[in-house]
Amino acid sequence: MCGIVGYIGKKQAYPILINGLRRLEYRGYDSAGLSIINGLLKLYKTKGKVIDLERFVRDRDISGTVGIAHTRWATHGEPNDVNAHPHYSPSGKMALVHNGIIENYNSLKKELLNRGYTFTSETDTEVLIHLIEDIKVNENIDIVKAVQMALSQVVGAYAIVLICEEEPGMLIAAKQGSPLVVGIGEDDFYIASDATPIVEYTRDVVYLNDQEIAILKPGEHIKILTVSNRIMTPYIQKLEINLGNLEKRGFPHFMLKEIYEQANSIHDSMRGRTSLQSGMIKLGGVKKYEDKLLNARRIILVACGTSWHAGLVGEYLLEFLARIPVEVEYASEFRYRQPVLYKDDIVIAISQSGETADTIAAVKLAKEKGVTVLGICNVVGSTLARITDAGSYTHAGPEIGVASTKAFTAQVTILIQMALMISMKKKTVSKERFLNLLVELNQIPAKVKKMLKANDQIREIAEKFINVKNALYLGRGVNYPIAMEGALKLKEISYIHAEGYPAAEMKHGPIALIDVEMPVVVIATQCETYEKVVSNIQEVKARKGKIIAIVTEGDTEVRKIADHVIEVPKTDELLVPLIATIPLQLLSYHIAVARGCNIDQPRNLAKSVTVE
Repeated sequence: MCGIVGYIGKKQAYPILINGLRRLEYRGYDSAGLSIINGLLKLYKTKGKVIDLERFVRDRDISGTVGIAHTRWATHGEPNDVNAHPHYSPSGKMALVHNGIIENYNSLKKELLNRGYTFTSETDTEVLIHLIEDIKVNENIDIVKAVQMALSQVVGAYAIVLICEEEPGMLIAAKQGSPLVVGIGEDDFYIASDATPIVEYTRDVVYLNDQEIAILKPGEHIKILTVSNRIMTPYIQKLEINLGNLEKRGFPHFMLKEIYEQANSIHDSMRGRTSLQSGMIKLGGVKKYEDKLLNARRIILVACGTSWHAGLVGEYLLEFLARIPVEVEYASEFRYRQPVLYKDDIVIAISQSGETADTIAAVKLAKEKGVTVLGICNVVGSTLARITDAGSYTHAGPEIGVASTKAFTAQVTILIQMALMISMKKKTVSKERFLNLLVELNQIPAKVKKMLKANDQIREIAEKFINVKNALYLGRGVNYPIAMEGALKLKEISYIHAEGYPAAEMKHGPIALIDVEMPVVVIATQCETYEKVVSNIQEVKARKGKIIAIVTEGDTEVRKIADHVIEVPKTDELLVPLIATIPLQLLSYHIAVARGCNIDQPRNLAKSVTVE
């Protein structure tokens, strides 16, 4: 949550800061602000989006070559001008931006109140900048030591960047839990919550680790200390982000662009891993742990939100093909319920950003128990990629829309390949079945392209359901998680209440909701349980529910009874999720557009959930 940008060098800071905030706005958009030093420290902030901040500073002095900026997703304190970041120190000589939560801010605040300090905001961040200045003044130490001492008293997660009027040639950044990356220019430095604001200025970056503090001074090498004052050697990496992927490229919204990118992103998730010529699947990132995968007692998939739905698809595939018991856990619950873990278990953590706080905490718990932990992640250099034993990047490319689309299908693609690889090694499926699935998997990108041609038809269907209050999504087997994912997409961007259920469970409660106003989206592709799904559709129709059916190309039976039918290309039933999810994404998108919703920045949500 929240997006942080900082710059120090010879260029004007404001254009870099504001452009960076635009890149990071998917992380939070309740309020925005910036602080720049030009002799004096100036601070401007306002409730609303980045464009509101641009209007706010239009006629103000925003010159200066060192500055910090922030776009907020509110945790402590409602979204307003006062709670917006940056926050001043009591003297007004220092300013701080922060992503994360200081869990013990209340006790720290009470101590500071007892010393006579006053606070203008409800935020934990203002407490931290007050604490830093209090230590600096009363201990009579420099700003770096004051930051170290303050952070040694802090409990919680933070990524902070600080500037000081008395030290205009220095920018200080620190990390614990929340992500922070430093870009190294020729004689300047860039800092941000992720690499997207940095890539157009430099490809050389350092990802800060927990408890590290970066001291950035133009013309000098980056200096990294720990909170406990150990000197660290920075590890400089090269960014591999295509700048064009950060633009809409003619699409009205990032979400639609990313839906249309899925033929390529699925292909990229397979590139170099599947070979029809050799009839093999190789996941190089987990090669070292293949034997552990093959001999695992259990595989435990931990994730949140859409990634959890990908994990559910993975459960079906891994159990069906590889014959390994699988459990899928919400990361937030896994970490708190004292899970029973064995040394021969494998934990696989799934996260688009690689920074999801609950997932990172679940990984740390598993590693403390001595369990092998693998990762499935989209972002190179992310925390998840660094703390897991090994893993596979999805290679989906930057996903800017808050509602995940291409990251989901890329995660499912990795899980399919993993299930096939293990089944091939364990010989739990016949060679013929394996090769057929391999052929079908390689045809998926072309079938996704074909599926996207139904966009106009789906838009017409969507326009009939823009005023509904509730929706039900049904699927069986491997398509049940797709029903849940479809319902989540509708909730996220159109604000219509929706729930996904196994089709057979409808009779055990949800059927009471069905009436003439209730749209029911059913994934009714040709599979082993097809006839049963048709029966479920008939049960809905008997109660006058409106059926939107996702069916296999050429289906005639469901067409007779459904109100609306969307055909998907025929494929193996285990691979249907990669295709059936496309029309559900488009349906949610077009309903939200017709309702006038903010597609890429839905209310109350943020892309990367870096707080609990």
